[in-house]
Amino acid sequence: MAYASRLLNRARLASSSCAGQRMLQHESVIPVRHFSKQADRPVLKGDEMLKGIFFEVKKKFETALGVLRKEKITIDPDDPAAVEQYAKVMKTVREKADLFSESQRINYTIQTRTQGIPDARTYLLTLKEIRVKRGLTDDLGAETMMMEALDKVEKEIKKPLLRSDKKGMALLLAEFDKINQKLGIRKENLPKYEEQLELKIAKAQLEELKKDAFEAMETQRKREEFKEEEMVNVKSLDIRNFI
Repeated sequence: MAYASRLLNRARLASSSCAGQRMLQHESVIPVRHFSKQADRPVLKGDEMLKGIFFEVKKKFETALGVLRKEKITIDPDDPAAVEQYAKVMKTVREKADLFSESQRINYTIQTRTQGIPDARTYLLTLKEIRVKRGLTDDLGAETMMMEALDKVEKEIKKPLLRSDKKGMALLLAEFDKINQKLGIRKENLPKYEEQLELKIAKAQLEELKKDAFEAMETQRKREEFKEEEMVNVKSLDIRNFI
């Protein structure tokens, strides 16, 4: 059970890092549509709220474990087939347990952090703050180009750009479209980018699982009763046996 918990947490952390980076590369230069995974719920107080949270988390965790108990995972990040299978398993976990995908998680964070921000500059700076706090990188330099586009628009309109300024925002979004074109980003290709992202996340997670498994076996071998035991191939391990 502890191993399964660590697996789920590792998946969440790795997903956060990789997906956040790709979102900055492919989505932050186009209008972002914010949404929440679940509808608004009635307001609860005190013990009722804590109890509700506990049972919700418990239900999601047990649902995720149910999927992991049935699906075979091969810890081989160098095998494309194993990576693809792992990505499918983790997608099933998210769907069955009603969990955020990473792009949804980032969208939700942006939504909650930027509500009420009146001007475009503070909005973009807040996006940067979110990226930095998550430890993400902007390898394409999209963030810098977005700020340069904002500088250009504000110089043209001769005042700070408010998000309520429809004409000014139209100018800014037109500049963002130019950035998309320069970076070779096409909106219709976003599903493909998402699929590529999921495979990269899966590979990164399998690499971490392989490292964890190897370190665990090395620690075990240091015990006197296991010194004569041979190390097993990590690929032969079946995670279902540890749940």
